[in-house]
Order: sequence, then C-alpha cells, then structure tokens
Amino acid sequence: MIEQILHSLSLFLPETTLTVFFCAAIIVGLVAGRTSRASLYVALIGIALATWFAIQQAGSSEGIFTGMVVVDPFATFFKLLIGMSAIVILLFSLYSAEVQSTAHRHIEYGSLLLAMTLGMFLMAGSTNLLMMVLAIELTSLSSYVLAGYTREATDSSEASLKYIIYGAVSTGLMLYGVSILFGLTGATDFYNINRALATGSVNATALLVATIMIVAGFGYKISAVPFHFWTPDVYEGAPVTITAFLSVASKAAGFALMMRFFKTCFIDANALGLPAGMWASLQGFEWNKLLAILSVLTMTLGNLVAVWQNNLKRLLAYSSIAHAGYMLMGVVVLSDKGLAAVLIYFIVYLFMNLGAFYVVMLVANKTGSEDIDTYKGLGYRSPLISVAMVVFFISLAGIPPTAGFIGKLFLFAALLDAKWIWLAVVGALNSVISLYYYVRVVRNMFLRDPERNAEPVVFSAPQVVIVLALLIPTILFGLFYSPIVELANASVVMFGMK
Repeated sequence: MIEQILHSLSLFLPETTLTVFFCAAIIVGLVAGRTSRASLYVALIGIALATWFAIQQAGSSEGIFTGMVVVDPFATFFKLLIGMSAIVILLFSLYSAEVQSTAHRHIEYGSLLLAMTLGMFLMAGSTNLLMMVLAIELTSLSSYVLAGYTREATDSSEASLKYIIYGAVSTGLMLYGVSILFGLTGATDFYNINRALATGSVNATALLVATIMIVAGFGYKISAVPFHFWTPDVYEGAPVTITAFLSVASKAAGFALMMRFFKTCFIDANALGLPAGMWASLQGFEWNKLLAILSVLTMTLGNLVAVWQNNLKRLLAYSSIAHAGYMLMGVVVLSDKGLAAVLIYFIVYLFMNLGAFYVVMLVANKTGSEDIDTYKGLGYRSPLISVAMVVFFISLAGIPPTAGFIGKLFLFAALLDAKWIWLAVVGALNSVISLYYYVRVVRNMFLRDPERNAEPVVFSAPQVVIVLALLIPTILFGLFYSPIVELANASVVMFGMK
C-alpha cells in the first residue's frame, strides 16, 4: 500500500507542485506586503514548474490513487495547454490596469489562479465520478471569486453572483445525474461503469436521464447552449485576464473531462467491423446525436447574437460560445480523428483567442472603454496592434493562411470522413456568419477616421513582445502545422482504453 501511494505521488508531481506553490503564494504575499507583486511571480513560477513536470510525464499511461486519476498522453496534452494559458494570463496581469488597480488583493489573485489551475489539471486526468465532481468544484469555486475580483465595479459583482447561481444549478443537475448513474451501475470508476453498461441490463430511460443531467454540467463548463446564460455577463464583468482564462483554459478542461467521460463510459470496446479509429456506442445509446444538437444550437446562437454586440468583451464571449459549438462537432463523430481535430483546434484557439483578448485589454487600458466605437481609426493610431487584431480575427473566422483555418479544416475533414455532411454544412454557414461581426471591428479600425485631435496609441516594448508571441504562432501554424497535428494524434492513441 505504501509503495503504491509513493508511486502515485511520484506521478502526481504537477498537482503537488501547484498545491505547494498555492501555500507559498499566500505566505510570500503576506511577508512581502499585500501591495507587492511577489505572489504573482510565485504563481508564475509554480505554474511554469507544474507544466514542465507535466511535459516530463509524456509517454506515461497508468492510473494512480486506485484509479481516481490517470496519467496518460491525453491528460498531459491538456495540462500543457492549461499551463501555457495560465502562464500567458499571469503575464497579461502584469500589464492589466484592472489587476494593478487592486494591488492590495494580489495575494488572493495569484493563489486563486493556482487553485483554479490545479482544479483544471485534475479535470484533465479524472477517471472517477467523485474526482470528476471534486475537480469541477475546485475549478468553479476559484473562478467564482476571480470573476468578481474587481468588486468595486458594479458589473463585476453582478457577474460573480450570476456565475455562482448558474454554477450551483448545473452542479446540482450533474450530481443528480451522477447519483442515478451510480445507482444503475454500482460503480464510480469510468471503466467499471463501462463494464456494467456493456452487460445491457441497465434501464435505457434512466440512463438517458442521467446522461442529460451530466451533459448539463459539462455544458455549463464549456458554455454550450442552453447552459450558456452566465457567459456574456461574466465575461463582460470579470477582468479581461480572467475572461480570457475562462474562455480558453476552463473550456479546455471541460472538453477534456467530457471527452474522457463519454469515450470511456459509453463506447463498446468489443464492437466488430468498424474502420480503424472509429467507435460504436454501447446499447445503441447514441449520445453523440444529443451532442450534435447542442453543437448546432451553440454555434448558431453564439454567432447570431454576436452580430448585435457593441462591447468587445461581450462580442468575444458570444464568439467563444460559437467556438465551443465548432469543437463539439469533433466529439460527435465517434472517432480518433474527431478527437484529434478538437485537440488541434484548442492549440490554435489558445493563441488567436488570447491574442484578441490581450489587444482588447491593452486598448481598454489606454482608452478606458471596451466599446467597438473606441476602435475607430485605431489602425492609424496604433498600426501594429491593429494589424495583430486583424490577424487574430481572421484566424477566429477560419480564413487561410492562419492557424484558425487549419483548426476548422481538420474538424470538417473528420465530419466528412464520418459522413456527418449536414453538420459540416451548418458549421460552414456559421463560419460565414461570424465574418460579419469580426469585419465590423476591422472596418472601424481601418475604414473609419479617428476622432479629431486623437493622439497615437503607444504601447511598451514588453506589451508588444507579448502580442508578437501570440501573433507569430497564429500565422506560423497556418503554414506549418505538422507538429501540432502529430502532437494531437499522439495524444489520442489508446485514449480511453484500459
């Protein structure tokens, strides 16, 4: 038993590192003074170390702590993605006017970011219903507080309150679903649930009800319609740094857990006559059709409502909802190719979406506004930042030769390969709709004259470096995408099998 625990702890090093640095961020912050940035630097070092330890686990594939958590290439991929997002967000925070205006709460900010990252790491590797719920709650509780971090602003407190209410409802629904699933199968481990369902003795109606309730919990984490209502208000009210983190890392963790849950619990490992890399559902339970409906609703509502937005954060919030719909398309095809496409999309989404949010933050720091009219003539006042924003928007729309095009290309290829023609058509039409609201911002920047007596908008060298660090991969991966494709394919090999 002791040897087993020690072995598990050796593979639990990334999570242990985050826990240790969570405590260190609080202690160092108290010693250095509440207005010191020390806790932010401690958080940055801790997340960088945890990400490095996660990379060292590449190639490992085994369960730890009696099957509560698994360390495999799939979990490692998402830990790397989440860790990179957290590092970028902490760099954003050093130049965020919202974060720096509340310097007396840096201790809470740094430590809660560490706690939130820890919860997401656990979500990426959870293989047990209990660990799944605990990981989601750790992530959610931290994000509730961070959403209302700038509590002096009215919309920030409102965002936090709405986030808590919707989070409590979705967690309650998920717990009901988990309890029903446990009652049907007598197991909390994903693999044992799969074995119980494979016997075919489970009531199909009760299983459907349980699955819908659990999907509600996942839908809340990934901002899927109709569980998206919290997203626009929270994204608008929270600091830009936290909004960006939620839009990428929280969504990634939610997708990682959802894909592992469905692939492990509901796939018939003994199905015969299927092409390589394709799966079949147990008991003819076509849960992927439920996700297909959610995908269509999510991308369509997200894009249509974004057309009417004048606040850039709300616009990007609805854009984020639409992108969740695109990524759901890769889950419904029941194939390794589909999952790999989702992973590829997440890599490019990290750079283009964080880049767009960073430009919004920089402009808001200078102008004090996130309204689309603020961007009139920005192309003449700050050419580099404006061109970067255009590239990020082109990539989000999926236009070549940017990385966003590659992400959508592999998603649509997976759909066509699995004969989901109608879903591919809906996705293509939604991509066309998204062009309209992205072009609105581009038009304001380059086709509208700046306000009279408007001065050039100048940014510091470190701020420009961060923009370029996100801009270059957005272009580079659109031209040279083999490394991310190979990484994604390697991460889904043997995923979900025991």
